[in-house]
Amino acid sequence: MKCVFCEIPVNEIIFEDRHFLIKYDKYPVSPGHMLIISKYHYETYFDLPNSMKTSLVNQIEKVYRHLKLVYSDVDGYNIGMNCGAVSGQTVPHFHCHVIPRYKGDVDDPTGGVRGVIPSKQKY
Repeated sequence: MKCVFCEIPVNEIIFEDRHFLIKYDKYPVSPGHMLIISKYHYETYFDLPNSMKTSLVNQIEKVYRHLKLVYSDVDGYNIGMNCGAVSGQTVPHFHCHVIPRYKGDVDDPTGGVRGVIPSKQKY
């Protein structure tokens, strides 16, 4: 079976370094939603070599700076990785979501990423 992240068209790539490609999400949660995708086929964050984990921090910062320039009205961010099918990972190739958030995009954002299990979001 083909991996959609192993064959990303060049015209979709916004940035890249020796470890990662960065592109806009094909199914964005919000305007500016970007993905940081490993150039090599590792399934989850936990499979990445330490050198790539270190590089990932720099890529998150790069996406943040880019989004601040392009989407000046961003009020916050969610950064997330789904590791395994049970966590919601639908493409078994490492990718990190950087999701811009905008004031009023949901009624009550309290609990943030805890919302992956809706009954646990509010505490």
